Amino acid sequence: MIYLKSSSEIELMKKSGRIVAETLAKIEEVIRPGITTKELDKIAEEYITGCGARPSFKGYNGFPATLCTSVNDEVVHGIPGNRVLQEGDIVSIDCGAIYNGFHGDAARTFPVGKISPETQKLIDVTRESFFEGIKYAVVGNRIGDISHAIQVYVESHGFSVVRDYVGHGIGREMHEEPPVPNYGKPGRGPKLTKGMALAIEPMVNMGTYAVKELSDGWTVVTADGKMSCHYENTVVILEDGPEVLTII
Repeated sequence: MIYLKSSSEIELMKKSGRIVAETLAKIEEVIRPGITTKELDKIAEEYITGCGARPSFKGYNGFPATLCTSVNDEVVHGIPGNRVLQEGDIVSIDCGAIYNGFHGDAARTFPVGKISPETQKLIDVTRESFFEGIKYAVVGNRIGDISHAIQVYVESHGFSVVRDYVGHGIGREMHEEPPVPNYGKPGRGPKLTKGMALAIEPMVNMGTYAVKELSDGWTVVTADGKMSCHYENTVVILEDGPEVLTII
């Protein structure tokens, strides 16, 4: 069942979304060669709890941390630890927070020091594919219209869209109906309705779209070992168009 949010519920979601956006901004400020992913996780948890919120991910199905920190060929669900970020790495930071009973969820991929032009292009295309997608996030369209726009934009730049992991509805639960693929045909899927809240999150690979899960049961990597990027925001569908809740 798709739960439509009232105007008062959307106002609450704006607060959780802002906390997530501010947390990601704090992380961006401190990312540099030599810092560990565990240190990033500590900064995020302290900020989220300092805002009176709770990390959405910590304890979720047993996940042990506040952030998902996915480095280079890691697509999603990387576990923070003692890994030291190096010059030329990229790190995808996925962050969620629950405040007053509602979740916010967003992800960004950040460069670590100086990166190659091709890797920067991957980051830029992944981010822009989100904005191409939400052009179609309007009342009366369908989920597939968003999905198709993302896929077409990504593939036009020579990259591939991950199939095995998709976006989702969001609200009182972190994962709600409907699923929001980053690929597909227009005119398919649930009709977009005022009050729908969606976590739209392109995951884009430099090479093949095929991925595999590592033995830790969480970390997902590209099948060919090439770089991957992730960009996500929480979006609500309103009468006059989409509103992004996780950008400040």
